[in-house]
Amino acid sequence: MKIAVAGTGYVGLVTGVCLAEHKHSVTCVDIDDKKVALMKAGISPIYEPGLEELLAKNIERLNFTTEFKEAYKDADVIFIGVGTPEKRDGSANLSYVYGVVEQIAGSIEKDCVVVVKSTVPIGTNDKIEEMIKSKLVHDVNVYVASNPEFLAQGTAVRDTLHASRIVLGVEEPYAGEVLKEVYKDFDAPIVVTNRKSAEMIKYASNDFLALKISFINEIANLCEIIGADIEDVARGMGYDGRIGNRFLNAGIGYGGSCFPKDTKALHWLANFHDNEIKTIKAAIDVNENQKLKLIKKSRKYFDSFKGLNVAVLGLTFKPGTDDLREAPTLVNIPIMLEDGANIKAWDPVGVDNFKKIYPDEITYCNTIEDTINEADVCFIFTEWDEVKEFDLTKYNKLMRTPIILDGRNCYDLVSVKKVNLTYDSIGRETVNNLEYSLA
Repeated sequence: MKIAVAGTGYVGLVTGVCLAEHKHSVTCVDIDDKKVALMKAGISPIYEPGLEELLAKNIERLNFTTEFKEAYKDADVIFIGVGTPEKRDGSANLSYVYGVVEQIAGSIEKDCVVVVKSTVPIGTNDKIEEMIKSKLVHDVNVYVASNPEFLAQGTAVRDTLHASRIVLGVEEPYAGEVLKEVYKDFDAPIVVTNRKSAEMIKYASNDFLALKISFINEIANLCEIIGADIEDVARGMGYDGRIGNRFLNAGIGYGGSCFPKDTKALHWLANFHDNEIKTIKAAIDVNENQKLKLIKKSRKYFDSFKGLNVAVLGLTFKPGTDDLREAPTLVNIPIMLEDGANIKAWDPVGVDNFKKIYPDEITYCNTIEDTINEADVCFIFTEWDEVKEFDLTKYNKLMRTPIILDGRNCYDLVSVKKVNLTYDSIGRETVNNLEYSLA
């Protein structure tokens, strides 16, 4: 099938490459000439494990261009995968989606199915259909469908090729049959529903996971007060099939391009219709407070960061990606800098993006050892494998004062207790083997 994909971000590029893997002829459209040149050379412009290899493997079935008219005019199916960033009021910015819709309406010369993969508020697909039909240049039939994505950064290729489900929101049987043909070789259950239900499935799924994370973080905070262990609590909960063990890892909050944006968008939409979803509002508030958990913990050990050597391990919002969107470091590091900290930071893939924000204020290191050398305190913000597998004794040997504030519970307490350091994590006992106070 001849397919066009608008946008080559996480959603668009992963979708296009995975469709090519299933033998479709795919043209990906982007406005950035430099990105297009990279992709034509088999190079992915975004960091996503496995994506560049799959791109190179299927390069003969992939075309990359800035010429949208050529891409759209005779496509059987056009996927829209551009961004829907958050506005100041929390609503979704649909300007990129609507811009592509206008291009499609002015370009298509044959009957086609337009598929919205971008996360959009409920009812947006209906508006898109109206817009396309009102702006059509040629006498063709256009069918608009909702096909939300459920990929996670760091596992996006796997999540697409081996999806938990494929949701098709359609109003006409024809659109559903075409999309079933597109996905016929994908090993995943297909849920066919109407467009508004498909749009809601996306928001409800993401927001439920955000709720689960926020809940376990609230429980973790209480565990610290009463002396319970959040990891034992989560393990005990996870055996219950009604609850499950995923998204029960306590930490310093969720980030990325989906959960923060989608919780705020659904909260805004509900309020717009005079129907507040109180649990979603609570999740948003909990997450914002949780991001500052380590800063609050640090006040037990230091009155101020002035003159302190601070080591930061992990800059991205989670491992497996170079994405900084809504990362806790973006909240914490400015506070440390303003307070006079000398910061050294390490991240295996996120440094280049962080340098765009802080090019000179931070010293960036190539190894964890260099980062923690002579440090007064170490903050762990991302649970990279390199951090989890790091030799704990090196904190004691290399740091000036081995105080570890771990926002991702990277180390088991049995191992920590064997080393002479202070280790303060989330929802667990604080291990304090140091014989002095620095407050």
